[in-house]
Amino acid sequence: MFRNYFIVAIRNLRRNLNYASLNIIGLTLSIAACLIIFLITKNELTFDAYHKKAGRTYRVTMNALDFNPSVSLAIAPAMRTAFPELENISQYWYRRNGLVKVGNTRYKQDEYAFADQSFTDIFDYEWISGNPQTALTAPNSVVLTESIARKYFGDQNAIGKTFQLDNNYQLTVTGIIKDLPPNTGMTFGFVASFATIEKEMKRAMSEFYAIVGGNTFVVIPENYNISNIEKRMKAFVSQNWGPNIAAEAKLLLQPLKDIRFDQRYIQSATTSRNTYRALIAIAIFIIVTACINFINLATAQAMKRARETSVRKVLGANRFQLIRQFLGETSVIVLLTILLGLVVAYLALPQVATWLDIRIGVQQLNQPLIYGLLAALALTIILLAGLYPAFVQSSFQPAVSLKSASGHSSGHALTLRKSLVLVQFLVSQVLIIGTLVVSKQMDFFKNGDLGFNKEAVVTFSIPDRNKRIVLEQQLKDNAGIKEMSFSSGAPSYNRSFAPFSCPEKGITKDDVTELKFVDEHFMKMFDMKMLSGEGITPVKDGDTIYRVVVNEALIRKLGVVRPEDAVGMNIMSGDEKLVIKGVMQDFQSESKHKDRRPCIFFNDPKAFDIASVRLHPKNMPATIARIEKGWSTLFPDDLFSYEFLDDHIAAMYKQEQKLFTAYRLFSGLAIIIGCLGLYGLVAFAAVQRNKEIGIRKVLGASIPDIVFLFGKEFILLIALAFLIATPLSYYLMHNWLNNFAYHIPLSPGIFVLAIGCSVLIAALTIAHQSVKAALANPLKSIKTE
Repeated sequence: MFRNYFIVAIRNLRRNLNYASLNIIGLTLSIAACLIIFLITKNELTFDAYHKKAGRTYRVTMNALDFNPSVSLAIAPAMRTAFPELENISQYWYRRNGLVKVGNTRYKQDEYAFADQSFTDIFDYEWISGNPQTALTAPNSVVLTESIARKYFGDQNAIGKTFQLDNNYQLTVTGIIKDLPPNTGMTFGFVASFATIEKEMKRAMSEFYAIVGGNTFVVIPENYNISNIEKRMKAFVSQNWGPNIAAEAKLLLQPLKDIRFDQRYIQSATTSRNTYRALIAIAIFIIVTACINFINLATAQAMKRARETSVRKVLGANRFQLIRQFLGETSVIVLLTILLGLVVAYLALPQVATWLDIRIGVQQLNQPLIYGLLAALALTIILLAGLYPAFVQSSFQPAVSLKSASGHSSGHALTLRKSLVLVQFLVSQVLIIGTLVVSKQMDFFKNGDLGFNKEAVVTFSIPDRNKRIVLEQQLKDNAGIKEMSFSSGAPSYNRSFAPFSCPEKGITKDDVTELKFVDEHFMKMFDMKMLSGEGITPVKDGDTIYRVVVNEALIRKLGVVRPEDAVGMNIMSGDEKLVIKGVMQDFQSESKHKDRRPCIFFNDPKAFDIASVRLHPKNMPATIARIEKGWSTLFPDDLFSYEFLDDHIAAMYKQEQKLFTAYRLFSGLAIIIGCLGLYGLVAFAAVQRNKEIGIRKVLGASIPDIVFLFGKEFILLIALAFLIATPLSYYLMHNWLNNFAYHIPLSPGIFVLAIGCSVLIAALTIAHQSVKAALANPLKSIKTE
């Protein structure tokens, strides 16, 4: 039976090669796109879910003045005593830019960590060598990932080998694990034992106020109610910090699986689940569009197969047998496209992964979930795209079909085809509007006003603040440098936060402010505008009062409207009394997801560990090379590392940029697949209306008349689709834009441009076949009449 279906399907493919090709191309591309989108979303939505205890693992976080993913290193030992029912507790301290020395060779290690032995009990890694139960027990022990082991020691057995970290720790390799999977938030090249740093971190591990960037993870027992711990957290905070802090601060338990998507924590690289749901929606649109193409072309061609169907009925075939025949033919085509789609996905995935900057390999196409998805796609497409055409083709009456030259097309089939084309136009316009909005928002991210000048600015660290004056003189002698400043970080670097209040305004409850320690050149170098008072000046010996500059956001918190009224006011930061000497314009200290924060600027040279320089645009590489040469003479035991400020700001929107690239890629693909179907319908209509066009031309119809004849019904469908798509798109994009504190307005121009694009795309799609039909010799089409 299947052999018969296969033979008939191949025969029909050969007879209608043009239309079959459109169907096969559309379905192949849609299946490949679905596979790739599935891998992207699975990668993102299952972050750290591969750990066996992931469902019972929580990160301890703090909500005091702000949400903070880091807590004091003293938390873990205290929780072991206060919550003995916890199955496990581990400390983890993530670090960046370490200096590694292996023999005489130096390496810069971008990411590494310190962790205690419990870390390997909580988190599952694939061990190549070493004992996971003891590898992080002893001081100065370290576990390497496979690629780092190969980088440092080549093909040698790395176990027992040693290397130096940050000119301080002599570490011995006690274990090697497989490289970390792409869907993990804990990224490191190696993890060293926490015992290595216990002596120097002794104070931080005993003081609850000392927060140095560490994380604490806990595992609850199976079938345990997490609220039992959460209810006792306040008493735990009160016992260790005191009742005053307990009234303002909370310890929270954040599920491991939610860390990737919890956007309350600005220090973490997070994203929204809704963005990936949008990708899944696009995948569904793509499949539905390809199925609509199949249905439309299959029902349009049903007329051509009417005689074949009627002959089968005359020879004794019943309707069920005919439906089974046509579904069998559809199955052959769908199975062919499934195989082709898998091949296309295999070929395209590496390039898509490069475009989106994600770690997904072709080996991930070889897994049971993919095979299950392919089976589900095959069944869905066969039923969705094959069932209705099978019913249409099996419904022809032999008496009518055998008399007609070409069969007939029912009004119901025509109405359905128009309805399905309307759905395609609707989906296309929603995707076009969405793409335009996301594109404009991304442009706003990159080029919108920040409140400071980021162009041609390079930042780099100062390992030893005592040598800052010498470094400053070196930089002054570099002709490629226009301006320079020393600080705790550029305007967009979040480093320190503190409480502030203003008793003289009746504000006694602490709010949170960002602290920036800057020199007197900072404002000028970054083109930051003073609104009132004086800028930063050097602290003089004997000064007992801190005179600070604040931004607009802070004085708004104080209830002050005019900047000049804030000058001279006293505010408190903890126990320190501060006097406002100037007010500056607001600026963007973090991404535009968040409102601009209150900020206080101090002059404190002891906190200057970052140098910022603005380069002349000509010959920047030579200028940077000269900076590096001078820097290396001052700090020979460290590796020079620099960052362009505009790259740092662009990194804030890395997730959005990835998703925009994916959205644009797959939205474009959905529109292309829709165009394939439209092209096929117009081509088929041109063949069916061949005689009509010939008669119209004989009666004087021009080429534009013929083109308009084909286009008018589609233009009406586009207009109707636009009326539906506009409110729907407005609702969807308005909700998306509300994720950002600063965003573009949804102007009418976006929607006008969208319908213009839709009309242009449809016109170009229709034009080829309609012009070809209009140019045909009418005598050939009506010579038999």
